[in-house]
Amino acid sequence: MNTLLSIEKRNAVLLQMAELLEKERNVIIDINKTDLDAYTGNDISMYDRLKVDDAKVDEMINAVTHLASQDDPVGVERFRFKHDNGMQVYNKTASFGTILIIYESRPDVTVEAAGIAFKSGNKILLKGGKESLKSNLKIVELWHQALKHNGASTDWVEYLQFNRAETQTFLEKPTQKVDLIVPRGGEHLIAFVQQHASCPVIVSGRGNNFVYVHEEADLDMALKIIVNAKTAKISACNALDKVLIDENLPNKSEFIRTLISKLKVFNVEIMGGKKVSEYEGVDLIPSKDIWYEEFLDYKIVIGEIASNEAAIAKINKYSGGHSASIITTNEAEAKLFMENVDTAAVYHNASTRFTDGGQLGLGGELAISTDKLHQRGPIGLQHLVTNKWYVHGNGQIR
Repeated sequence: MNTLLSIEKRNAVLLQMAELLEKERNVIIDINKTDLDAYTGNDISMYDRLKVDDAKVDEMINAVTHLASQDDPVGVERFRFKHDNGMQVYNKTASFGTILIIYESRPDVTVEAAGIAFKSGNKILLKGGKESLKSNLKIVELWHQALKHNGASTDWVEYLQFNRAETQTFLEKPTQKVDLIVPRGGEHLIAFVQQHASCPVIVSGRGNNFVYVHEEADLDMALKIIVNAKTAKISACNALDKVLIDENLPNKSEFIRTLISKLKVFNVEIMGGKKVSEYEGVDLIPSKDIWYEEFLDYKIVIGEIASNEAAIAKINKYSGGHSASIITTNEAEAKLFMENVDTAAVYHNASTRFTDGGQLGLGGELAISTDKLHQRGPIGLQHLVTNKWYVHGNGQIR
């Protein structure tokens, strides 16, 4: 059993990790090139997430440096109570114990997600995808150097080099204690983990996000937000997939034509419902089921909708429970939308691309949860804890 490391030691390991990432920057990028060259798939978002360049290494260094500066999330008092019999009762945050992170393609998860889990006092088990194996193993080697340098056991960060069958066996009958599993990746990975896991799973990562252009929208703002949310980073789970345009929007036809032309600059494939598909450059949707789909690609669906209430109902039926935005100058309509749309993050006059731990003030994030338990939306350092009751007495019996 690994005894909880002091906060000083956890921070020292994180800062040492930042130094090693800087020192080994070029080695990491070169090793990552071998992973990229070996990738034979045609999934552009997977390739994008797999790639490590100077900017990505900078992000990793910033992540661990920032984590080292944050307060210890373990042992924080949440509640206190003095019992009539004199017992002093406290509820404090506590680490989970061991967290398994299963992820695809993203070597930065090996630094950032592992760093968050480590800072919150947990042992980390990492199971990355075969496409990023060499990059991941190099980064885990650095974790082990940082741990050894600070006199801590290398057991705190362990890489599981399992194939799919071995992973399934481990999920069903773990050979060591696992308290929580966090899958980071596409729907197939998440479904696989949920199906086989024998301990709690935090479900994250599915987007299928909506923007609703209300009849009182600022149209220039709406165009900027839609283009940004769709095209800035197509591999992100906070990217936009669906646009609902109020059928009572003034200058609606002109707005739709302008939106089409702006999206076509980025070669976005545009599909539409019956009315929108009549515009040039828009294909008719193959079936209503496409409203459920997350694209992670240069694709978008645009439809007309009768009202704010109808938009809320449609989003609640089809979205992935991640992010939704209303564009309107009407505060009351925005409030109605934000209170009733059932997603982890709701926006008024802003891009869905901000659903991200760093952007929402958490520093980094382990995952973006679409579950309602145990935490919803970006899971930061302060959320990756459970709690424990501490009861001090002097012989009380009941």
